[in-house]
Amino acid sequence: MNKIELFHGSDHIIEIPDITKGNPKNDYGKGFYCTRIPEMSKEWACKQNSNGFSNKYELDLTDLRILDLTDDRHTVLNWIAILLEHRTLSLDSEIAIDAKDYIVEHFSIDTSQYDVIVGYRADDSYFRYAESFVENSLSLRSLNKALHLGKLGEQTVLVSEKAYSQIHFIDAEPVDKTIYYPKFISRDTKAREAYKADIKKTKSYRNDIFVMDILREEIKNNDPRIQQIISE
Repeated sequence: MNKIELFHGSDHIIEIPDITKGNPKNDYGKGFYCTRIPEMSKEWACKQNSNGFSNKYELDLTDLRILDLTDDRHTVLNWIAILLEHRTLSLDSEIAIDAKDYIVEHFSIDTSQYDVIVGYRADDSYFRYAESFVENSLSLRSLNKALHLGKLGEQTVLVSEKAYSQIHFIDAEPVDKTIYYPKFISRDTKAREAYKADIKKTKSYRNDIFVMDILREEIKNNDPRIQQIISE
């Protein structure tokens, strides 16, 4: 069976996801954002400190084109490039603005060719990591490590009519904000603390890559130095 279970946290029950709804400024643009982890959906359901629902679905993957940004064929730079196309980052310096344009041009992927996107979720902590990298204050090695601090940060997003037609509602579980809102806050706090403890204090290596290096050396997506750092 080529099917997977997905969960979507919301303040209401969603039996039929609507492709016309959704925020085009979300991580990967307009789509139906889900997780394969029930506990994560419960946290998302209560992120506004209100009770919600964990909606459970079954997605038939048959003939769906899937872009998995977490697999070995892609790097964190591909993720950032797509993020930069949709989310609004606070970029004040000339370096950051130039870096945004360069990364989008050379590392982005045409997501219109896919039905489903799998990738990191840019919660507050993850979003800040991306900003720090583009601002030249966080190295590629540290950024890659930061995104692996919490596996729960991954999401599965339906982005085509075909994908929407192949997802089926199973049920919805009520979620108590008194339990899951504190968990939502705690997860982000722990990610920030782990960043400070394990990453920010890490010494940069001579062969590490900062965004300024990418600009100066015109590093492209297939540069072996990127894969070397990512695979460490």
